Amino acid sequence: MAENLFPDFEPVSSKQWKQQIQFELKGADYNDTLVWESPEGIKVKPFYHTDEAGEPLSVNTKATEFKIGQAIFVHDLEKSIARAQDSINRGAESLYFTIENQETNVAQLLEKLPLDSVNVHFNLQFLSSDFVKKIEAIAQDHNAKIFLNLDPIGHLAKDGNWFASAEKDNFETLAKLATTQSSLLSIDGTLYQNAGANIVQQLAYMLAHANEYFNRLTINQPVVFQVAVGTNYFFEIAKLRALRLLFNRIASEYNHLHDCHILAVPTKRNKTLYDYNVNMLRTTTECMSAIFGGADTIVNLPYDAIYHKDNEFGDRISRNQLLILKNESYLDKVDNPADGSYYIESLTQQLAEKALALFKDIEAHGGFLKQLTEGTIQRKIQESADAEQKLFDEGKEILLGTNKYPNKNDRMKDDLELYPFVKIKPRKTLITPIIERRLAEKTEQERLNQESVNSEL
Repeated sequence: MAENLFPDFEPVSSKQWKQQIQFELKGADYNDTLVWESPEGIKVKPFYHTDEAGEPLSVNTKATEFKIGQAIFVHDLEKSIARAQDSINRGAESLYFTIENQETNVAQLLEKLPLDSVNVHFNLQFLSSDFVKKIEAIAQDHNAKIFLNLDPIGHLAKDGNWFASAEKDNFETLAKLATTQSSLLSIDGTLYQNAGANIVQQLAYMLAHANEYFNRLTINQPVVFQVAVGTNYFFEIAKLRALRLLFNRIASEYNHLHDCHILAVPTKRNKTLYDYNVNMLRTTTECMSAIFGGADTIVNLPYDAIYHKDNEFGDRISRNQLLILKNESYLDKVDNPADGSYYIESLTQQLAEKALALFKDIEAHGGFLKQLTEGTIQRKIQESADAEQKLFDEGKEILLGTNKYPNKNDRMKDDLELYPFVKIKPRKTLITPIIERRLAEKTEQERLNQESVNSEL
């Protein structure tokens, strides 16, 4: 039984609170004035009370154990090794290597790293049994915790083509690797968020995506969910909790007893080119949502990631944000920090119910791959993205420094090391790929064009 901390005060019921609020509104309608509806169709009330709370959800998170990750794109091997070692020395607890070339000497890459204490994630831009077996041999020799993060379906959704030429070849390769001790599979949910899917869609698509693997493979290792965290603070906390809850429910149907591993990264969708320092504020709250939501590994996004190449300063700032949250804000002291919040419990429950209903609908209509091939998933995401873009264009969805209080003196034309907009690359694909797009792209392109005009005057 909960301890009564304020015995001198009589309890106030939910009905009494609402009556008092209605009185203070002086005739204004309670629902029209104080209740708002999210893009997911969830009506958010001004207060939540124990009278209306159901049984607490069984969502076990381990905030005390979350790892600070560092993303490293492996191009120059020696520089990547040096960067990995420096990142560990400066506080990174997990490494996330993106590798494009199958000829990369992965043994040399990992040779000098403290694999007994640092987790390693891979993001391989190819599907190779031989390469994976090299990694697995290293993992066994060093008793290392390695996540291979293979995701042919995610590659199809993003690229429009399979890794191998035929669908069956991809799953046959995965089947041959199913006995690895290292975690084999990943579900890349960052694509859906960065393309504009709402939270219910993200959850349902990640579950349906995972279900395609469960239907084809015997999975004996933890599954990694790569999740992009948006700016809707409490909803994002609830999203991660709902994901863990729903995954465990579905995985149990396949006698899969491992909890999922959530690797969280801030979304790119709300990041801006102009007034770029605001990106640090956005990523800070997004990382906080990830911690409270129960992410196992968090890889922060540098404030300048959309227009600068990887650089030491951006990496250091992004890593230090997590170090401050962990070591100075003490966000790693409680395992289940969201427990006891009626609001977050309610959001978690509603998101889970809506996502499960959408998941069941996807399965009833042939499954995720079928709907992806037919273009249904792409169309639904585009509809959500268009609705959010409309809100942004009308100034109802605000990005400070871009569509609200912009600094007209900002100049970015000469600072671009990377092209920060959607790239059009005509080519033949099996399906229409899901395209990531930032909200501010159109506005930023107009400002860059105006900069060019002004410089010519």
